[in-house]
Amino acid sequence: MANLRKLGRRTDHRQAMLRNQVQSLLENGRIETTVTRAKETRRIAEKMITLGKKGDLHSRRQALAYIYKDKVAHKLFEEIAPKYKDRNGGYTRILKLGPRFGDSAEMCILELV
Repeated sequence: MANLRKLGRRTDHRQAMLRNQVQSLLENGRIETTVTRAKETRRIAEKMITLGKKGDLHSRRQALAYIYKDKVAHKLFEEIAPKYKDRNGGYTRILKLGPRFGDSAEMCILELV
């Protein structure tokens, strides 16, 4: 946890934001966000996919403890994780889009490979 990015948020707000972004990524397959948020979201999303690849009861309960929606967790274990069974990491991709109009924050698309 030495490389944790604080993202200018309190701990509870940051954790809730990252949970929601991981959930949206798994639900939709891609999200548009800033580069720093995408890098933090990527760390957690790849851990969730690794849990999905294990597929045992303990992994399912760990994923359900992090993901709010049961349907998204079910999709993780039944649809997403089997696609990556032969892949050793690197389940997500970050595509940079350029600066955002309002505040020039570097924007990107985070998507599942």
